[in-house]
Amino acid sequence: MTHNALSDVAVLLPAYNCQEDLERTLASFAEQASVSVLIVDDGSTPPVAAPELPGMRIDVLRLTPNGGIERALAAGVEVLAARGVRYIARIDAGDLTVPARLETQRAWLEAHPRVGALGMRAQVVTRQGEPVFLLSVPTEPAQIRRLRFARNCFVHPAMMLRTEAVVAAGNYRARYRAAEDLDLFLRIMKTYDCANLPQTGLYYELNEGGISATRRRTQILSTLRLQLDYFEPGNPYYWAGLAKNLLHFVMPAGLQRGIKKRFYHSADRDSENHGDRRGDHHQPRP
Repeated sequence: MTHNALSDVAVLLPAYNCQEDLERTLASFAEQASVSVLIVDDGSTPPVAAPELPGMRIDVLRLTPNGGIERALAAGVEVLAARGVRYIARIDAGDLTVPARLETQRAWLEAHPRVGALGMRAQVVTRQGEPVFLLSVPTEPAQIRRLRFARNCFVHPAMMLRTEAVVAAGNYRARYRAAEDLDLFLRIMKTYDCANLPQTGLYYELNEGGISATRRRTQILSTLRLQLDYFEPGNPYYWAGLAKNLLHFVMPAGLQRGIKKRFYHSADRDSENHGDRRGDHHQPRP
Protein backbone atom coordinates (compact mmCIF):
# COMPACT_ATOMS: atom_id res chain seq x y z
CA MET A 1 0.00 0.00 0.00
CA THR A 2 1.07 3.55 -0.55
CA HIS A 3 1.50 5.94 2.30
CA ASN A 4 -1.87 7.65 1.72
CA ALA A 5 -3.96 4.55 0.88
CA LEU A 6 -6.23 5.16 3.88
CA SER A 7 -6.49 8.92 3.46
CA ASP A 8 -10.25 8.70 2.87
CA VAL A 9 -10.87 6.39 5.86
CA ALA A 10 -11.40 7.40 9.49
CA VAL A 11 -12.01 5.38 12.63
CA LEU A 12 -14.96 6.57 14.73
CA LEU A 13 -14.65 5.69 18.42
CA PRO A 14 -17.19 6.97 20.99
CA ALA A 15 -15.76 7.13 24.49
CA TYR A 16 -17.07 7.63 28.00
CA ASN A 17 -14.76 7.24 31.03
CA CYS A 18 -12.64 4.55 29.36
CA GLN A 19 -9.12 5.92 28.94
CA GLU A 20 -7.29 2.63 29.49
CA ASP A 21 -9.59 0.61 27.21
CA LEU A 22 -9.40 3.30 24.55
CA GLU A 23 -5.61 3.23 24.51
CA ARG A 24 -5.54 -0.57 24.25
CA THR A 25 -8.01 -0.48 21.37
CA LEU A 26 -6.13 2.12 19.35
CA ALA A 27 -2.82 0.34 19.91
CA SER A 28 -4.27 -2.77 18.26
CA PHE A 29 -4.47 -1.15 14.82
CA ALA A 30 -1.79 -2.43 12.45
CA GLU A 31 -2.02 -0.98 8.95
CA GLN A 32 0.58 -0.20 6.31
CA ALA A 33 -0.75 3.34 5.97
CA SER A 34 -1.39 6.10 8.48
CA VAL A 35 -4.72 5.78 10.32
CA SER A 36 -7.01 8.72 11.13
CA VAL A 37 -9.11 8.46 14.29
CA LEU A 38 -11.90 10.60 15.67
CA ILE A 39 -12.61 10.01 19.36
CA VAL A 40 -15.96 11.39 20.46
CA ASP A 41 -15.60 12.06 24.18
CA ASP A 42 -19.16 11.96 25.45
CA GLY A 43 -18.74 13.98 28.64
CA SER A 44 -16.05 11.88 30.33
CA THR A 45 -14.79 12.98 33.76
CA PRO A 46 -11.92 13.56 33.53
CA PRO A 47 -11.93 14.13 29.77
CA VAL A 48 -10.26 11.38 27.74
CA ALA A 49 -6.86 12.20 26.30
CA ALA A 50 -5.69 11.25 22.82
CA PRO A 51 -2.71 8.88 23.13
CA GLU A 52 0.37 9.42 21.01
CA LEU A 53 0.75 6.37 18.78
CA PRO A 54 3.00 5.91 15.74
CA GLY A 55 1.18 5.93 12.41
CA MET A 56 -1.96 7.52 13.86
CA ARG A 57 -3.58 10.93 13.56
CA ILE A 58 -6.00 11.24 16.48
CA ASP A 59 -8.51 14.04 17.06
CA VAL A 60 -10.96 14.38 19.95
CA LEU A 61 -14.45 15.82 19.65
CA ARG A 62 -15.69 16.75 23.12
CA LEU A 63 -19.40 16.72 23.96
CA THR A 64 -20.89 17.84 27.28
CA PRO A 65 -22.76 16.69 29.17
CA ASN A 66 -22.92 12.96 28.55
CA GLY A 67 -25.73 12.37 26.06
CA GLY A 68 -25.44 8.72 25.07
CA ILE A 69 -23.86 6.77 22.27
CA GLU A 70 -26.54 7.68 19.75
CA ARG A 71 -25.72 11.39 19.98
CA ALA A 72 -21.97 10.72 20.06
CA LEU A 73 -22.04 8.64 16.89
CA ALA A 74 -24.23 11.12 15.04
CA ALA A 75 -21.92 14.00 15.99
CA GLY A 76 -18.88 12.04 14.86
CA VAL A 77 -20.44 11.23 11.49
CA GLU A 78 -21.27 14.91 10.95
CA VAL A 79 -17.66 15.93 11.55
CA LEU A 80 -16.20 13.21 9.34
CA ALA A 81 -18.67 13.84 6.53
CA ALA A 82 -17.78 17.56 6.61
CA ARG A 83 -14.11 16.58 6.26
CA GLY A 84 -14.83 14.56 3.13
CA VAL A 85 -14.13 11.15 4.69
CA ARG A 86 -15.52 8.45 2.39
CA TYR A 87 -15.37 5.47 4.74
CA ILE A 88 -16.04 5.37 8.48
CA ALA A 89 -14.70 2.39 10.43
CA ARG A 90 -16.41 1.72 13.74
CA ILE A 91 -14.84 0.32 16.87
CA ASP A 92 -15.57 0.56 20.59
CA ALA A 93 -13.18 1.06 23.49
CA GLY A 94 -12.04 -2.31 24.82
CA ASP A 95 -12.31 -4.16 21.50
CA LEU A 96 -9.25 -5.07 19.44
CA THR A 97 -8.94 -5.09 15.69
CA VAL A 98 -7.00 -7.50 13.46
CA PRO A 99 -4.07 -6.40 11.28
CA ALA A 100 -4.99 -4.79 7.94
CA ARG A 101 -8.70 -4.68 8.76
CA LEU A 102 -9.12 -1.16 7.35
CA GLU A 103 -7.19 -1.97 4.18
CA THR A 104 -9.26 -5.12 3.63
CA GLN A 105 -12.64 -3.49 4.15
CA ARG A 106 -11.83 -0.38 2.12
CA ALA A 107 -10.62 -2.43 -0.85
CA TRP A 108 -13.80 -4.51 -0.78
CA LEU A 109 -16.06 -1.45 -0.61
CA GLU A 110 -14.16 0.17 -3.47
CA ALA A 111 -14.90 -2.91 -5.58
CA HIS A 112 -18.59 -3.05 -4.53
CA PRO A 113 -20.08 0.44 -4.82
CA ARG A 114 -23.63 -0.77 -4.12
CA VAL A 115 -22.68 -1.86 -0.60
CA GLY A 116 -23.23 0.86 1.99
CA ALA A 117 -22.02 -1.01 5.08
CA LEU A 118 -19.54 -3.86 5.38
CA GLY A 119 -18.90 -5.94 8.49
CA MET A 120 -16.78 -8.88 9.58
CA ARG A 121 -17.21 -11.66 12.10
CA ALA A 122 -15.87 -11.31 15.63
CA GLN A 123 -14.15 -13.48 18.20
CA VAL A 124 -15.90 -12.81 21.51
CA VAL A 125 -13.51 -12.74 24.46
CA THR A 126 -13.67 -11.98 28.17
CA ARG A 127 -12.01 -8.89 29.63
CA GLN A 128 -9.07 -11.16 30.45
CA GLY A 129 -8.76 -12.16 26.78
CA GLU A 130 -10.14 -15.68 27.09
CA PRO A 131 -12.05 -16.80 23.98
CA VAL A 132 -15.77 -17.36 24.57
CA PHE A 133 -17.25 -18.02 21.12
CA LEU A 134 -16.96 -16.92 17.51
CA LEU A 135 -19.71 -14.55 16.41
CA SER A 136 -20.33 -15.53 12.80
CA VAL A 137 -22.53 -13.42 10.56
CA PRO A 138 -24.29 -13.94 7.21
CA THR A 139 -22.26 -12.57 4.32
CA GLU A 140 -24.49 -12.10 1.26
CA PRO A 141 -26.80 -9.07 0.96
CA ALA A 142 -29.84 -11.19 0.04
CA GLN A 143 -29.22 -13.50 2.98
CA ILE A 144 -28.87 -10.52 5.32
CA ARG A 145 -32.16 -9.02 4.11
CA ARG A 146 -33.91 -12.33 4.73
CA LEU A 147 -32.43 -12.89 8.19
CA ARG A 148 -32.14 -9.33 9.46
CA PHE A 149 -34.82 -9.76 12.14
CA ALA A 150 -34.19 -13.43 12.92
CA ARG A 151 -30.63 -12.94 14.18
CA ASN A 152 -27.91 -10.37 14.67
CA CYS A 153 -26.49 -9.90 11.17
CA PHE A 154 -23.82 -7.33 12.07
CA VAL A 155 -21.13 -6.74 14.66
CA HIS A 156 -21.37 -2.97 14.99
CA PRO A 157 -17.75 -2.23 16.07
CA ALA A 158 -16.49 -4.37 13.16
CA MET A 159 -18.33 -2.32 10.53
CA MET A 160 -16.97 0.00 7.86
CA LEU A 161 -19.62 2.43 6.60
CA ARG A 162 -19.78 4.30 3.32
CA THR A 163 -20.21 7.87 4.53
CA GLU A 164 -22.53 8.91 1.72
CA ALA A 165 -24.81 5.98 2.55
CA VAL A 166 -24.97 6.96 6.23
CA VAL A 167 -25.73 10.59 5.39
CA ALA A 168 -28.36 9.63 2.80
CA ALA A 169 -30.04 7.38 5.38
CA GLY A 170 -30.25 10.20 7.91
CA ASN A 171 -27.26 9.36 10.16
CA TYR A 172 -27.50 7.69 13.56
CA ARG A 173 -30.48 8.80 15.62
CA ALA A 174 -31.87 8.33 19.13
CA ARG A 175 -35.35 7.21 18.10
CA TYR A 176 -34.52 3.57 18.92
CA ARG A 177 -32.37 3.74 22.04
CA ALA A 178 -29.64 1.08 22.34
CA ALA A 179 -30.54 -0.24 18.87
CA GLU A 180 -29.17 2.72 16.93
CA ASP A 181 -27.01 0.44 14.81
CA LEU A 182 -29.85 -1.79 13.58
CA ASP A 183 -31.97 1.30 12.93
CA LEU A 184 -29.21 2.78 10.75
CA PHE A 185 -28.51 -0.44 8.84
CA LEU A 186 -32.19 -0.95 8.05
CA ARG A 187 -32.40 2.57 6.64
CA ILE A 188 -29.19 2.06 4.63
CA MET A 189 -30.70 -1.11 3.15
CA LYS A 190 -33.51 0.93 1.60
CA THR A 191 -31.09 2.18 -1.06
CA TYR A 192 -27.85 0.17 -0.59
CA ASP A 193 -26.84 -3.39 0.14
CA CYS A 194 -25.13 -4.45 3.35
CA ALA A 195 -22.63 -7.32 3.50
CA ASN A 196 -20.09 -9.08 5.72
CA LEU A 197 -16.69 -10.54 4.97
CA PRO A 198 -16.29 -14.19 6.02
CA GLN A 199 -13.21 -13.62 8.16
CA THR A 200 -12.60 -12.43 11.70
CA GLY A 201 -12.03 -8.69 11.93
CA LEU A 202 -12.42 -8.00 15.63
CA TYR A 203 -11.86 -9.31 19.12
CA TYR A 204 -15.09 -8.26 20.80
CA GLU A 205 -14.93 -7.81 24.53
CA LEU A 206 -17.81 -9.30 26.49
CA ASN A 207 -18.35 -6.46 28.94
CA GLU A 208 -21.01 -6.92 31.63
CA GLY A 209 -21.18 -3.14 31.92
CA GLY A 210 -21.68 -2.57 28.19
CA ILE A 211 -24.78 -1.21 26.51
CA SER A 212 -26.14 -4.64 25.64
CA ALA A 213 -25.94 -5.63 29.31
CA THR A 214 -26.96 -2.45 31.13
CA ARG A 215 -29.68 -1.41 28.65
CA ARG A 216 -30.86 -4.87 27.67
CA ARG A 217 -34.59 -4.30 28.05
CA THR A 218 -34.37 -0.94 26.26
CA GLN A 219 -32.50 -2.61 23.42
CA ILE A 220 -35.05 -5.43 23.11
CA LEU A 221 -37.96 -2.99 23.14
CA SER A 222 -36.31 -0.84 20.47
CA THR A 223 -35.71 -3.92 18.34
CA LEU A 224 -39.33 -4.97 18.69
CA ARG A 225 -40.44 -1.49 17.64
CA LEU A 226 -38.21 -1.71 14.58
CA GLN A 227 -39.71 -5.09 13.71
CA LEU A 228 -43.19 -3.59 13.83
CA ASP A 229 -42.09 -0.66 11.69
CA TYR A 230 -40.59 -3.03 9.07
CA PHE A 231 -43.46 -5.52 9.06
CA GLU A 232 -42.73 -8.48 6.74
CA PRO A 233 -45.67 -10.89 7.03
CA GLY A 234 -44.48 -13.09 4.16
CA ASN A 235 -41.01 -13.71 5.61
CA PRO A 236 -40.94 -16.70 8.02
CA TYR A 237 -37.64 -15.47 9.46
CA TYR A 238 -39.38 -12.26 10.48
CA TRP A 239 -41.82 -14.20 12.65
CA ALA A 240 -38.99 -16.29 14.09
CA GLY A 241 -37.15 -13.12 15.05
CA LEU A 242 -40.25 -11.58 16.57
CA ALA A 243 -40.80 -14.68 18.71
CA LYS A 244 -37.14 -14.72 19.72
CA ASN A 245 -37.17 -11.11 20.87
CA LEU A 246 -40.39 -11.57 22.82
CA LEU A 247 -38.75 -14.55 24.53
CA HIS A 248 -35.61 -12.52 25.26
CA PHE A 249 -37.75 -9.85 26.90
CA VAL A 250 -38.95 -12.29 29.58
CA MET A 251 -35.82 -14.46 29.78
CA PRO A 252 -33.18 -13.69 32.46
CA ALA A 253 -30.02 -12.23 30.92
CA GLY A 254 -27.80 -14.94 32.45
CA LEU A 255 -29.85 -17.72 30.89
CA GLN A 256 -29.80 -15.98 27.53
CA ARG A 257 -25.98 -15.66 27.62
CA GLY A 258 -25.64 -19.34 28.52
CA ILE A 259 -27.80 -20.43 25.60
CA LYS A 260 -25.92 -18.14 23.22
CA LYS A 261 -22.55 -19.53 24.33
CA ARG A 262 -23.69 -23.12 23.83
CA PHE A 263 -25.15 -22.29 20.42
CA TYR A 264 -22.00 -20.61 19.12
CA HIS A 265 -19.69 -23.24 20.59
CA SER A 266 -21.69 -25.86 18.72
CA ALA A 267 -21.48 -23.81 15.51
CA ASP A 268 -17.70 -23.50 15.96
CA ARG A 269 -17.32 -27.26 16.29
CA ASP A 270 -19.45 -27.87 13.21
CA SER A 271 -17.32 -25.47 11.17
CA GLU A 272 -14.09 -27.09 12.37
CA ASN A 273 -15.44 -30.51 11.40
CA HIS A 274 -15.93 -29.13 7.88
CA GLY A 275 -12.36 -27.92 7.58
CA ASP A 276 -12.55 -24.33 8.89
CA ARG A 277 -9.82 -24.37 11.56
CA ARG A 278 -9.96 -20.65 12.30
CA GLY A 279 -6.44 -20.40 13.58
CA ASP A 280 -7.06 -16.86 14.83
CA HIS A 281 -9.44 -17.97 17.60
CA HIS A 282 -6.95 -17.86 20.39
CA GLN A 283 -4.80 -14.91 19.48
CA PRO A 284 -3.82 -13.39 22.82
CA ARG A 285 -4.88 -9.90 23.69
CA PRO A 286 -2.17 -7.40 24.69
